[in-house]
Amino acid sequence: METYLETERLALRHFTADDVDLLIELDGDPAVMRYLTGGEPTAPEIVRERYLPNILAGYEKWGGDLGLFAAHEKDGGAFIGWFILRPEPDGPLDEVELGYRLRRAAWGRGYATEGSRALLGKAFTELGVRVVWAETMTVNEGSRNVMKKLDMTLTDTLATPPDMMMVEGSEQGGVRYEIAREQWEGR
Repeated sequence: METYLETERLALRHFTADDVDLLIELDGDPAVMRYLTGGEPTAPEIVRERYLPNILAGYEKWGGDLGLFAAHEKDGGAFIGWFILRPEPDGPLDEVELGYRLRRAAWGRGYATEGSRALLGKAFTELGVRVVWAETMTVNEGSRNVMKKLDMTLTDTLATPPDMMMVEGSEQGGVRYEIAREQWEGR
């Protein structure tokens, strides 16, 4: 399997149809889904029939440069989750979302920052990206801390979408952080 991006400890690659069980396990953990669905696991058939086909179609749509990328530890090869670097469905290719979803075993080890930092570098130096943005729930301090470590700037507060009202802290809404290429280059 061809590697999309490597960091000191991680290898990111495209997902394949054979990875469905990894995604089902990840989205089946209530702790992982805490700030996404209120801890409700994603049904395996939704992962199989909707999520994975959309991930695979994204590689075709964006020439393999953008999308969702499976993340594995280089030492031992354990699947730790995924990272995302992609535009809105009909958005410009030079404005992309950065995000990640990691297994609990990978939490607190600096992987979110390490993988995200490498994706920012690739976005700004190889992919012609102008702005990278990320969004999370206001109460998700872990993700907010990663965004701050990446020198991203808090740019907006967001209303909680109706389908996320069951999430703990939903009354506080969400936040959006951004970093522009010029800001990244001047760090």
